[in-house]
Amino acid sequence: QTRFGAVMCCCGPCAMYRRSALLLLLDQYETQFFRGKPSDFGEDRHLTILMLKAGFRTEYVPDAIAATVVPDKLLPYLRQQLRWARSTYRDTLLSLHLLPGLDRYLTLDVLGQNLGPLLLAISSIAALAQLALTDSVPWWTGLTIVAMTMIRCSVAALRAGELRFLGFSLHTPINIFLLLPMKAYALCTLSNSDWLSR
Repeated sequence: QTRFGAVMCCCGPCAMYRRSALLLLLDQYETQFFRGKPSDFGEDRHLTILMLKAGFRTEYVPDAIAATVVPDKLLPYLRQQLRWARSTYRDTLLSLHLLPGLDRYLTLDVLGQNLGPLLLAISSIAALAQLALTDSVPWWTGLTIVAMTMIRCSVAALRAGELRFLGFSLHTPINIFLLLPMKAYALCTLSNSDWLSR
């Protein structure tokens, strides 16, 4: 995304903005609404979209150093992921009209990031249905999920030059059994602005 000057979410604790750009957008940033209700989560993604709408570039700086606090227990982690999922869905909807003007590949990338989990959920449900209805193991679904996971992790490991990225393949079961149901719930409760952890 940085190649196109359009990183779609500059994460809160890791982002820096020009003061002049921030002052230009401050009124819009401070009055964030969704479906007519005030919304105060996902502000980092919202600010990024405002910057892109105003014609500014957003970029990733690989040698920057930042520190943040991350959840170290399951429940706070799931609450964080619920907030992030709501923010991602909401701001992706708000940014769809921007994407074609930025780059066609970028449009494909953002749509893929949002459609990928949906396709994974559909294939998981189809596999469970096959198992329940036919008593046969849906090996093709499992093989496809494993292959896609390994390809994605291998590409990341190759590009980063670090084998540890292969370890992200262990995230797939967490994604299927915890995060996908939570993302479905997030989609059904988009208007809920609760932080859940404050």
